Amino acid sequence: MQNNQQGQLIYVVSDSIGETAELVVRAVVSQFDSNLIDIQKYPYIEDTHSIDEVIASAKELKAMIVFTIVIPELKAYIVEQAAQAEIPIIDIMGPLLSTLQDVLQVPPTGKPGLVRRLDEEYFRKVDAIEFAVKYDDGRDPRGLLRADVVLIGVSRTSKTPLSMYLANKRLKVANVPIVPEVEPPEELFQLPKERCIGLVINPEQLNEIRTERLKALGLTAQANYANLDRISYELEYSRKIIERIGCPVIDVSKKAVEETANIILEIIKRNQTKRS
Repeated sequence: MQNNQQGQLIYVVSDSIGETAELVVRAVVSQFDSNLIDIQKYPYIEDTHSIDEVIASAKELKAMIVFTIVIPELKAYIVEQAAQAEIPIIDIMGPLLSTLQDVLQVPPTGKPGLVRRLDEEYFRKVDAIEFAVKYDDGRDPRGLLRADVVLIGVSRTSKTPLSMYLANKRLKVANVPIVPEVEPPEELFQLPKERCIGLVINPEQLNEIRTERLKALGLTAQANYANLDRISYELEYSRKIIERIGCPVIDVSKKAVEETANIILEIIKRNQTKRS
């Protein structure tokens, strides 16, 4: 690549993918005529030989170097070589790393690619949350076979809040309401039983929860939804479905969502240990 005599070539150099340095450079470049500046990225620079090649090219084409290298030996090497070759060089992360080290009195890890890993964790969480929303309340049975865990139970057994809580732990969760008048989807019985969790609750507590729910909606508490006989009938039907599947059961009576979620996470962990 030849440098434009009227412009400036910038090498973005990193021991990871180089997204951080490139983002900063492009933000700065946006303040100038973009036709005057050309950016070329050199990611995954992991040895001195690769740095030598970058330095030689930068010197020949009169490029400047912007870098995010956190491995101390490579960082020192590129700074030294650039100085000897009289190449302008900017360390994007160095000043902030140094200041944080002084403030925290803790040295940085010196490991490349940690931002990328954090980004991957973030997007996994987003995917899991979108999955939980899409397959909430039995909306699409096709999602059950793709879920990490499927929650089943009668209405108001915390299926949706549990799904969202677990999604924030990067688990893809679907949930299915068990209603006597509605046949459960076939996919529910095709799942490995350890990937399904049955939720049960004390009838009296469920009666209280449903009664409060009806009041919040401006409806009469005498509706069949909160009738104790109806609740007992639903719970018995749900129990039969859970037994048919053969999945683990959690009694959510008097349990906070976090407490139930931790039990589910423990079940998943035990199952993973058995498979490994």
